[in-house]
Amino acid sequence: MPVPVHYSEKALRTHDQPITYFMQQAIENPDLISLAAGLVDPWSLPAEEVRGAFAQILSEPERAYAALQYGTTKGYAPLRQKLLDRLCKLDGIADPADISLTPLDVVVTTGSQQLLYLVSELLLDPGDLVITEAPAYFVYQGTLDSMGARTLSVPMDENGMQTDLLEELLDRLEHTGEIGKLRLIYVCDYFQNPTGLNLSLERRQHLLELVKRYSRDHRILILEDSAYRELRYAGEDIPSIKSLDKTNEFVILAMTFSKPCAPGLKTGYGFLPHELVGPLLRLKGNHDFGSNNLTQHLLDHLLETGAYDSHVEQLRKVYRKKLDALLEALENEFGGSDIQWTHPDGGLYVWVTFPPGLETGPDSPLMKAALEEGVLYVPGQFCYVDDENGVRTNEARLSFGVVPLEQIGEAVRRLAKAVEACTGRIAKATSQSTARC
Repeated sequence: MPVPVHYSEKALRTHDQPITYFMQQAIENPDLISLAAGLVDPWSLPAEEVRGAFAQILSEPERAYAALQYGTTKGYAPLRQKLLDRLCKLDGIADPADISLTPLDVVVTTGSQQLLYLVSELLLDPGDLVITEAPAYFVYQGTLDSMGARTLSVPMDENGMQTDLLEELLDRLEHTGEIGKLRLIYVCDYFQNPTGLNLSLERRQHLLELVKRYSRDHRILILEDSAYRELRYAGEDIPSIKSLDKTNEFVILAMTFSKPCAPGLKTGYGFLPHELVGPLLRLKGNHDFGSNNLTQHLLDHLLETGAYDSHVEQLRKVYRKKLDALLEALENEFGGSDIQWTHPDGGLYVWVTFPPGLETGPDSPLMKAALEEGVLYVPGQFCYVDDENGVRTNEARLSFGVVPLEQIGEAVRRLAKAVEACTGRIAKATSQSTARC
């Protein structure tokens, strides 16, 4: 019998992500239509633009040598400057100095997930507190579990995290003496994963005001995940929380090229308070000494030539059609019922709430019926932590990114058949139970 391996406490706290099972189901069942995985539209990936950019870069010897060499841990300087300029343009900021940012505060990472991990590694010890939305991005919850953090949640409504309830929670933590353990408040504030909802401007302002007010003995930081900001199909843009933080003290902003460009490029970036940059780069150096340098040169070229902006504009049109198709299909199949869903203005997700009693979990009758019908969704319970707000088990996330436009209606029809089968069983069981009474 082999001698056992000793695993670290962090390794033992790290579990498989829930989405792994659902991605495996989609791969193993080719006839399955997956509304589960948050993947992007494969037919819209910028293959020609990337091919042309690589050809141009590699055709110039000095440029090619620079791109194929090691880069810096912080990232390619011209790209960081463009990212800062782009953020200011999005937020209507005339000069980065107006929000106390310079290119030295911009870090390029291997996807935004690496930035989320590095920030957590930088700031969290086991037992520290993090506050998230309810529901929230469940992949980041896996990171928090790995760090040994304790997560508390604040419910959302149509305007995002309910910051009045956040204020009540912060007040309770202060009275119990636990506020000293609070390190981060995490929000996915544009077309949130999983609900597709935005955090309103008023609540962004209130959130920032709250962290300033309660940062008495130590600084509480906002981790603003804006992965979907550029995928807006309707409505007005909202300033980032980062742009409201004029002194660059309280907000870490995470963004990515994965959703608006191509996930295969695996490049994200962050805007950090200046004093966090050095410590975070020391950790990052232990990871990789710098993210893919060739990809950074490529992205810099796409931004320089305008090819990136053209691609994002085209992508918005593609996803707008898919979102409209999903919302229309939901109305056709469930309109007039007690099933409800969000109506996002962007992103890749729609959140569905079924009647109480119709559970959506991985072992629920609805999931089994959905698999029998050939459709897949993400159970909403994965997006909650088991705190005082409880885990809601009658919700689901639908993602339309990877599904062909012509299959979206069929996917919802299959889901409706699964719901019909389950509600029929529930009604029958309820009737039998009443008869026995």
